[in-house]
Amino acid sequence: MIPYGRQEITDDDIAAVTAVLTSDFLTQGPRVTAFENAVAAKVGAAHAIAANSATSALHIACQAIGLGPGDLLWTSPITFVASANCGRYCGADVDFVDIDPATFNMSADALEAKLIAAQKSGRLPQVVVPVAMCGQSCDMRRIRALADTYGFKVIEDASHAIGGSFAGAYVGRGDYADITIFSFHPVKIITTAEGGMALTNDAALAARLRLFVSHGITRDEGQMVGASEGPWYYQQIALGENYRMTELQAALGLSQLDRLDAYVQTRRQQAAVYQAALADLPLTLPFDGPETASAWHLFVIRLDDAASRRPVFEQLRAAGIGVNVHYIPVHLQPYYRALGFNPGDFPLAEDYYSRAISIPVYVGLTAAAQLQVINTLRRILT
Repeated sequence: MIPYGRQEITDDDIAAVTAVLTSDFLTQGPRVTAFENAVAAKVGAAHAIAANSATSALHIACQAIGLGPGDLLWTSPITFVASANCGRYCGADVDFVDIDPATFNMSADALEAKLIAAQKSGRLPQVVVPVAMCGQSCDMRRIRALADTYGFKVIEDASHAIGGSFAGAYVGRGDYADITIFSFHPVKIITTAEGGMALTNDAALAARLRLFVSHGITRDEGQMVGASEGPWYYQQIALGENYRMTELQAALGLSQLDRLDAYVQTRRQQAAVYQAALADLPLTLPFDGPETASAWHLFVIRLDDAASRRPVFEQLRAAGIGVNVHYIPVHLQPYYRALGFNPGDFPLAEDYYSRAISIPVYVGLTAAAQLQVINTLRRILT
């Protein structure tokens, strides 16, 4: 089976992880700090805080901003559920903004229209979570301008997008977001097995992110209530979590980070092959905007005939091609339906879902395997 995505693990990666196993630290050691510093330097951010998953990083981002009961978070319905769940973990309400059908990302037009209506009704969001779907940045300049006008914080869920760029700068530099989140799950651009990271240029937010990732505990006397009792002393000053990344994960991430640009370039080449080879089929190919350079975590085709999606999907799987669907709209999940969401609430997201199939794109995808994907699609659709 050709998977839709897969990690590449090299001898250098194995050596990096093995070295940790014979070192003095398995958790909370120098490699975590080195990985944080390396990612921050790579994308141009001031601060980076590693976590054990991007879900955890989204949660502490909401905590650091101060999201809580009675507050409101908006995100895209086309994303993994974590982009919305992070608000629910904090007791906040969640709502969604429909997508731009060209990019699959949150529509800036729809966001502005919803903000105008929300201001009139007296309930604006405290946090908006735009999602860089498939590795392509949202229109972050416009979202930042709306944030400045309407007073919300921006947590950019760039779980798909490390190595991608917007307006000539790496995603994660923080020009437009208060906090940016990366994922290092095995099918992402680079991996730490599981893992995530929150990046920010705000020193106060960085301090709070670091606090919440490790139980709400500090050894910094400047943050303590009262004086330290000695070099052993620590205080819990907030209710945090144990979301720390291990040294093993960080060592793997450091090794993989050296190949980030090469990995993204390979994915872009594969995307270009698909764009040329599938252009005449009854489907819509993904779009990379004029200011964006996608990291191509996913390559999503949308069939012209929604009714054909299931049979096409099943035929591809039967032919040994491990296609998938990203994503079922979050508002249609039973948990969110129980909160009052219904089919028809976000029609562009629902139309996208009815037609979408993710086809294989990853570093280990050979030219022969990609040709097999192309030829199978052509056979099925012509």
